[in-house]
Amino acid sequence: MAIESVGGSVVSKIAELLVEPAIRQFRYMFCFNNFVQEFDEQMMNLALAFYRLQDAVNVAERNAEEIEIDVNTWLEYAKNEIEGVNRLQNEKGKIGKCFTWCPNLMRQFKLSKALAKKTETLRKLEESSRKFPKVSHKAPLQEIKFLPSKAFTLSGSSKEAFKQIMKALKDDKVNMIGLYGMGGVGKTTLVKEVGRRAKELHLFDEVLIATVSQNPNVTGIQDQMADSLDLNFDKKSKEGRAKELWQRLQGKKMLIVLDDVWKDIDFQEIGIPFGDDHRGCKILLTTRLEDMCSYMKCKEKVFLGLFSEEEAWALFRINADLRDEDSTLNTVAKKVARECNGLPVALVTVGRALRDKSVVEWEVASEELKNSQFRHLEQIDGQKNAYACLKLSYDYLTSDETKSCFLLCCLFPEDYNIPIEDLTRYAVGYGLHKDAESIEDARKRVYVAIKNLKACCMLLGTESEEYVKMHDLVRDVAIRIASSEKYGFMVKAGIGLLEWPTSNKSFEGCTTISLMGNGLAELPEGLVCPQLKVLLLELDDDVNVPERFFEGMKAIEVLSLKGGCLSLQSLQFSTNLQSLLLIECECEDLIRLRKLQRLKILVFMRCDSIEELPDEIGELKELRLLDLTGCYNLRRIPVNLIGRLKKLEELLIGNRSFWEWDVVGCDSTEGMNASLPELSSLSHLAVLSLMIPKVECIPRDFVFPSLLKYDSVRGSVFRTRKRIPNLDKIIFG
Repeated sequence: MAIESVGGSVVSKIAELLVEPAIRQFRYMFCFNNFVQEFDEQMMNLALAFYRLQDAVNVAERNAEEIEIDVNTWLEYAKNEIEGVNRLQNEKGKIGKCFTWCPNLMRQFKLSKALAKKTETLRKLEESSRKFPKVSHKAPLQEIKFLPSKAFTLSGSSKEAFKQIMKALKDDKVNMIGLYGMGGVGKTTLVKEVGRRAKELHLFDEVLIATVSQNPNVTGIQDQMADSLDLNFDKKSKEGRAKELWQRLQGKKMLIVLDDVWKDIDFQEIGIPFGDDHRGCKILLTTRLEDMCSYMKCKEKVFLGLFSEEEAWALFRINADLRDEDSTLNTVAKKVARECNGLPVALVTVGRALRDKSVVEWEVASEELKNSQFRHLEQIDGQKNAYACLKLSYDYLTSDETKSCFLLCCLFPEDYNIPIEDLTRYAVGYGLHKDAESIEDARKRVYVAIKNLKACCMLLGTESEEYVKMHDLVRDVAIRIASSEKYGFMVKAGIGLLEWPTSNKSFEGCTTISLMGNGLAELPEGLVCPQLKVLLLELDDDVNVPERFFEGMKAIEVLSLKGGCLSLQSLQFSTNLQSLLLIECECEDLIRLRKLQRLKILVFMRCDSIEELPDEIGELKELRLLDLTGCYNLRRIPVNLIGRLKKLEELLIGNRSFWEWDVVGCDSTEGMNASLPELSSLSHLAVLSLMIPKVECIPRDFVFPSLLKYDSVRGSVFRTRKRIPNLDKIIFG
């Protein structure tokens, strides 16, 4: 019996081993269509997995993240597999066309077998796409981008200063070095070259650079250093962050460059391990004030002087694009260069301002520089001539729009990344581009003005094309120009004010006041500013704007308010307002907005107190831009409010604000909120940013407006884009 049992098992196993392959071989020959269907389905699954993963990679790359190696490998392999199936596609196509009625069984057998093998490969590949723990990771920050040597313009003074600093860095007895010189002489450029060279020679484990400026911001300095170290603070307080920074730096050989120092710095408050117990840490600071080096107890003081006449002429010629053969022009140009007194920033800006000008224009410039009495602001010899040079660069701007844009830039705090979008919104309200056909047209003109200003070194670029910066010397010149009686600016931005500033002159002549970057704890009542057109304010969060605060500002056209509490009732007499920007502000009595009939730009940014928009906003017939970005508690926009804004060109809601769009045809919600079909009536709509929670919000016959640009339209369910004409991209997820 046992033998029979064993024999039966063996026979059964043999049968199993023989039958299954036989069945599989039979299917290869007679079930060709099944293999084709399985192959097509798996091919589609792999393609969807590929595009899904590729979309995630694209998002990660836009966020400057590094893609995991195995993800890139999978994408490359999947792409090759998808492209490599063309031969099989062609083969099965031929069989379908030529052998439908009388198939070639041997050919079908071979192709079925190949399809089955490829289907299994595609299946395993598709399954592996779901097993990645993550698509990307945060990229480590690149080291400080010090200047390459070829970008460093050497002078006799800078050579000597460079030599002294490098010698001091190698001296164990020197732990702090002070580099001083007038504004615009090239101190920042020099210390960046020092940092580059120190890294090259491996003198330090880390080289950090932070801008300090006239009003030191401890947390800002900590952030700059932490960014260079790729350090994420766990603590929020200055003290807690200082301890974390201290722990990160102590025990290492560090060179810390503190640029543009005006006041005493408490290293311990920042978190810099400095002193006899931390000999590995060396500090190199730059300042315009020689006394600051002594006050900070620098062991080595290094002076960076002006260019010699020969060096200045060489730098000036390059920037003015002068040629040897034009002797007459060169004779006049040398006089102009001499008036720049060897100051690099002046040589560059004036040279570029006069590039391609006639001899007569050069002669006029020479006389203007010689006779300018533009009063200097710094206590260093020669500074007044630098201001005169920069003033000349301003005077040679050919466009009034560019000049106005330049002056608008000085409204922001020192060392500020100036958003070009903010400049655009101020310019529109200010009427700077009266003949602009649209907001986008005005924006383009601002970008052109910015490009011109950067080309003549009056503005500096940043890592992002959406921001610019002002050299602090150039900003001082701009403020000086803007504060003249001709323009009537009062700029007190970012200087730590807690109360309204006092002034030796009446506010009645002010056309523009900037108090942004402060934290005013109170505002006066009864101010009389009949000529005021632009007011930029930043308040402490708990400050209530007095009801009569704007009563004497009837001409105001641009109001930007960050923080504080504002009742729109207080703006009832400000009927000339064209740009109203409320940022992180607690807003009340929004119904009063209906009186601001000239309003073109209305911004509620990160205003958490707003839960619904009043229907009266729909009465703003001139409104071109509505920005509700970051209003997280906004839950209701009345029906047809948006649809009545017939001149609206830009609607910015974003993906973290309102998203409860009505579903047309749904009795439970219809009539409670705005719906997407309202957008169809906005013939001028060109820019759109919003969130769509579900595809049901989009009616089947709905046609999106033709848009110049959009941010992203987001939701939670995918449907075919064929239902949404004119929309180039829609993301649900």
